[in-house]
Amino acid sequence: MSQRCRVVVLISGNGTNLQAIIDGCDDTLTTEVVGVISNKPDAYGLIRAHHSEIDTSCVIPYQQESRTEYDARLKAALDKYQPDLVVLAGFMRVLSDEFVNHYLGKMINIHPSLLPKYPGLHTHQRAIEANDAEHGASVHFVTPELDSGPVILQAKVPLYADDTAEVLAERVHEQEHAIYPLVVKWFGQGRLSMKQGKAYLDNSEIGPSGYAPD
Repeated sequence: MSQRCRVVVLISGNGTNLQAIIDGCDDTLTTEVVGVISNKPDAYGLIRAHHSEIDTSCVIPYQQESRTEYDARLKAALDKYQPDLVVLAGFMRVLSDEFVNHYLGKMINIHPSLLPKYPGLHTHQRAIEANDAEHGASVHFVTPELDSGPVILQAKVPLYADDTAEVLAERVHEQEHAIYPLVVKWFGQGRLSMKQGKAYLDNSEIGPSGYAPD
């Protein structure tokens, strides 16, 4: 890894987690966001990056382009930044196995549920319909199987009887903005790694529900 961990963030939309990560990196000398890539040219996250003087790129899908073809272009754009860590922050595309394996152990994602519960979409509504007592978000390493990589850190929120999916999403987003920059910081400090399909912090294996301090 270079002297400062070079982070590239992939986005599709508003970029609130991107902003939290940018703000978190401002507090450390170990980590720097060197690039932001979007698959949508009107993603507001690109403006956030410009305000922080971070280089941006758009890799827009072509009509009738295969996932493999798109991912090859995305990989070329990414590798120009020589990233130490690739961060998925609301990047609304399913990535090919080849792409994921190229960055295995160097790519993380945040998912709006307490994994392994509710992989995929509509997690907040699914938690409400299941009458769950708690919900939350999970930061995990990305592996080829969707939302199934080893969990690094989770944050939990309560569910209330009158919750809507929108209200619950806001509550979860607040926690996402706290835990995602922390995980990026751990990686930049050289404390976090993935070995043989497991997540490790300070050379200690993290449990299946993520890191839990004593």
